[in-house]
Amino acid sequence: MHQVLYCLTDEHDWRLVVLAGAVCLLASAAAISLFHRARATQGVGRLTWLGLDAAVSGCGIWATHFIAMLAYGPGGAGAYNIPVTILSLIFAISVTFVGLSIAVSSSRAVWIVLGGAIVGSGVAAMHYTGMAALEMPARVHWIGSTVAVSVLSGIVFAALALLVAVRRDDLFHALTAMVLLTVAIVAHHFTAMGAVVLTPDPTLAIGGLSIPPASLSFLTASAAVAIIAIALVAALLDRRARGELGAQQMVLDTALENMSQGLCMFDADGKIMLFNERYAAMLRRTDIALTGRLLVDVLREEQAKGEWQGDADEFFARLVADAREGRTTTDVVNRFGRSIRVVNQPMQSGGWVATFEDITEWLEAQAKISHMARHDALTSLPNRVLFHEQLEQGLRRTRSGDQLAVLCLDLDHFKDINDSLGHPIGDALLKEVGRRLTAAVGESDTVARLGGDEFAVVQIGRSEETAARSLAGRLVEAISAPYEIDDHQIVIGVSIGISLSPQDGSNPDELLKNADLALYRAKADGRGTYRFFETGMDARAQARRLLEMDLRAALQRDEFEAYYQPIRDVASGHVVAFEALLRWNHPQRGLIAPIDFIPLAEETGLILQLGEFVLRSACTDAATWPDDVDLAVNLSPVQFKNPNLIASVIAALAASGLDARRLELEITESVLLQNSEATLATLHELRAMGVRISLDDFGTGYSSLSYLRSFPFDKIKIDRSFVSELATREDSMAIIRAVTGLGRSLGIVTTAEGVENDAQLELLRREGCTQAQGYLFSKPRPASDVAVMLNRPRLLASA
Repeated sequence: MHQVLYCLTDEHDWRLVVLAGAVCLLASAAAISLFHRARATQGVGRLTWLGLDAAVSGCGIWATHFIAMLAYGPGGAGAYNIPVTILSLIFAISVTFVGLSIAVSSSRAVWIVLGGAIVGSGVAAMHYTGMAALEMPARVHWIGSTVAVSVLSGIVFAALALLVAVRRDDLFHALTAMVLLTVAIVAHHFTAMGAVVLTPDPTLAIGGLSIPPASLSFLTASAAVAIIAIALVAALLDRRARGELGAQQMVLDTALENMSQGLCMFDADGKIMLFNERYAAMLRRTDIALTGRLLVDVLREEQAKGEWQGDADEFFARLVADAREGRTTTDVVNRFGRSIRVVNQPMQSGGWVATFEDITEWLEAQAKISHMARHDALTSLPNRVLFHEQLEQGLRRTRSGDQLAVLCLDLDHFKDINDSLGHPIGDALLKEVGRRLTAAVGESDTVARLGGDEFAVVQIGRSEETAARSLAGRLVEAISAPYEIDDHQIVIGVSIGISLSPQDGSNPDELLKNADLALYRAKADGRGTYRFFETGMDARAQARRLLEMDLRAALQRDEFEAYYQPIRDVASGHVVAFEALLRWNHPQRGLIAPIDFIPLAEETGLILQLGEFVLRSACTDAATWPDDVDLAVNLSPVQFKNPNLIASVIAALAASGLDARRLELEITESVLLQNSEATLATLHELRAMGVRISLDDFGTGYSSLSYLRSFPFDKIKIDRSFVSELATREDSMAIIRAVTGLGRSLGIVTTAEGVENDAQLELLRREGCTQAQGYLFSKPRPASDVAVMLNRPRLLASA
C-alpha cells in the first residue's frame, strides 16, 4: 500500500491525473446510460446499444490509462508499441462487451455480478496489455500481491457498479453506478502502477513501430472524448425519447384500463401478450396468470370447470387460422349470463387483437325496440307489421294444404264512448278487448291491433266456413259482454268481416282488403254481427269509392242545393218554419237523396264543408221570407265537434242578415254522447246568441229524458217511426201522448215528423202536438217553391 501511495504522490503529475479522472468519469456516465438503454430494449436494438456501450467503455478505459501514463514521470522517456497498443484497445472493448452482455441478459444478481467481474477483468486486460506496449531503456518488474489487489479492486467495483445500475433507472442510482465504475477503473490503474518496479537498462532501445506518450495520450484522449460525447448525447436523446415514449405508454395504459371494452393481444402462436383489467374482469380471469400463456390452455381449464361451452381446441385452431389468413371475425359468446361480442382483428405479425364488449343491455334494448316496432304499445298485441308477417307465414302453410281465415274487427260506437268518458277509459277498454280476444282464439291463431279500435285475427289450419263462423260468434259474444271500468259499466258491440284463403285471396293485401269489405257490409247491416266476403262486395266498394270521388268533385262544381220542407202549426195550419234539407244534383245520376251520401260525407269529413254550405245558403234564403217564418237546420255530430262551429253560425247570420232568433239548429242524441261538458257549453253559447235548439229523433235513444233535464231545449221532434205506427200500435200512441204531455209540462214545442195522412194529423191534434211535418203537406222543394208552399196548405208529394 505504501508503494501505491508513493507512486501516486511522487511519480505522477496531479494535473494530468485529474484530467484522466475527468475522462474516466465522463466515460463511466456514458457507459451507465448506454447500459440502461440496452436493458430497456430487445433483439437487434439491444445488440446495437451493447456494442456502443462496449466501444464507449473500452475507449474510456483506454484513454484514461494513457492519459494517466502521461502523468507517470518514469514513463516520460519511453514510447508505445503501436500494434500492442491497438491490441489493448481491442481487449478493452471485446472483454467489456462480453461482461455487459451477460449483465444485461438476466435480472438475477449472480449473472449481473459475473458480468461486472468480466468488465473489471477487461479493465485489467487492457491495462497490462497497455503496459506491455511501453518501450523504454529499463526493465519492468511487477509486485505480484499488488497486481492481485489491482485486479480484484477493478472486479469488485465494476460488479458493484452494475448491481446498482440495474436496481433502478433514475438519477441517484445512475450517479452512484457512474462513481463506482470510475472508481473501478481509476483504483485498478493506480494500484497496478504501484506494482511497477523499473530497473534501468541502457541496452534496451525503443522500436520503430512506436509513438511518443504525449502524442498517443493526446490522440487517444481526443478520440475517446469525442466518442464518449457522441455516445452520451445519443444516450440522452434516447432517454428523452424513451421518456416521451414512456409517457405515451402511460397514456396508452391508462386508456386501456379505462376502456369500456376488454382488450387482449395474442401473438402468432395464440400466446397472450397483453390485456387490460376490463378483459380479465369481464371473463372472470382476474385470479389466474394470463400473460405468456396460450389461450387454448386457458380455455381448457375453463372447459374443465364448466365455464366454457364447446370444443376449446377447435375454437382456438379457428382463431389462429383466421389470424394467419388475415380474416377479421366477430363472435357473440355467452359468459356467466352475459352476452359478449368478440371482434378478432389480425395483425401483420400473424397474431391478433381481440376486443370484448358486453352487449347484454344493447341486445335487450334491441329486443325491446324490435318488440315495440312489431307490437302495439297499448295492448302489447302484434301490430300491423307483425300481423302482416304472421299472415304471410300462414299463407306459406296453406300451400302445403292448410287453410286460413282473416277476421277484421271494428268496435261499434267506440268513438262515442272515448269522447264521452275520456281517453283513459277508452284505453282501458281497448286493453280489456285485447285480453278477451286473445282468450277467445285458438293457440295457433294470431290477434293483432291494427290501429284505433280496429283488430284482426288470423285463424290457421281450420279456415272452413264453419270454423270461422264459430270463431266470429265467440268473438262477438266475448266483446259484447258488459265491461266494468273505473265504476263505469260499458256495453259495446263489434262488427266482423271475414275472408277465407285460398278462395278469397292468395296474398295478405288481398285477404285484408276483402275482409275489410265484409266488415263494411257488417256495419251497414246493423253492426254487432259478422259477414263473410262475397264477390259482389268488391263492386259495391268500388261504387262507394266512385261516389266519394264524385262527392269531392261536387263540392267544387257547386252541385249541391238546399231544399226546404214546411213545418206547420197543427192548430192553425200555418207554416211556421222550413227545415233545410240538402240535395245533390248529380250530372249523370240526377237528384241523390241525403241518405245515400250523408253517411259517406260524415266518414270522410266532407260533412263539415257541406254543413257550412247548407247553413250559409239556408240563412241567405230565409232572410227573404216573412219574419214569422223560421229556419231549421240539422247539425251532424261531426259538425258539432268542429271548434269553428260558433264562428260559422255567426258568419252565416252576419252575411245573410237573418235574425238569430229565427234560426233553429237540430241535433240528435248522439251529439250529447260526446264530450258532455264541452257540448253543453257550446249549446248554451248558441242559446245566448238567440239561436234556438231542438232535439231531433226524440225517443229513439236510451237517455232521452235525461237530456231534457241537462239542457233546456226549445223543441223536441218526435221520430217518424212512432208517427207511422199510430194507427197500428198502441204503444206508439202512448209514447206520443207521453211526449206531448211532457212538452206541455216543460213548455217545450213538440213537432211530429213523417206525417203522411189526415188520420195521423187528427190523432196528433187530439193529443196536443204543437207542430207537424211530412209529405201530407209537401215533400222537400227548392227555394224557388217556398212562396208556393207558404200560400198553399198542401202540396202533394207528386206535385
